[in-house]
Amino acid sequence: MAITVEELLRLGPDGMLEHDETPGIEDLRNSKQRHFEDVDVGDDLPRYVHRHTAPELARWCITMENTHRLHYDLAHAHNHDNLPGTLFHGTWRMSIISKWLKDWSLPYGWFWKASWQVREMVTAGETTVLWGKVADKQALDDYGLVQVEFGIVNEEGWEGAPGTASVALPYLGGLPTPYPFTPPNV
Repeated sequence: MAITVEELLRLGPDGMLEHDETPGIEDLRNSKQRHFEDVDVGDDLPRYVHRHTAPELARWCITMENTHRLHYDLAHAHNHDNLPGTLFHGTWRMSIISKWLKDWSLPYGWFWKASWQVREMVTAGETTVLWGKVADKQALDDYGLVQVEFGIVNEEGWEGAPGTASVALPYLGGLPTPYPFTPPNV
């Protein structure tokens, strides 16, 4: 059984990393389908624990063609912008959240939509936990919709990206979620 986010935070950054539930590529290739009937309101989603490094932030700047120095230049971040360090990107949060929801619904589910707020800065060297809980379920004709509440908590316990998401999961013994996915009228 996974430990709670509160218990993770008490472990400190190094101890938190030991409880990362991010699947490896082989786990994803061989993932067993999670069905609508397999999840209950209150269930925890896997926790992705990660320490964000300065080289990762720099690579993301290059990938996204975001050349704002506060994301990769520590001296500029400190001296010009009065920041505690180089900052984690909002688009990086988007990619991590999307990957996490996609991974959870594989291979025949569908991450439909998500919405969140960016409330706290994350700097290079910090450890974060992406967490989530099943908040609600709705049975539709061809598949079920699962509502998820989630967030990204930093090592100090600050909630930096509270949000919600909808994931379509197939029924046990049913067909895969339709592709291309057509959003329901709910």
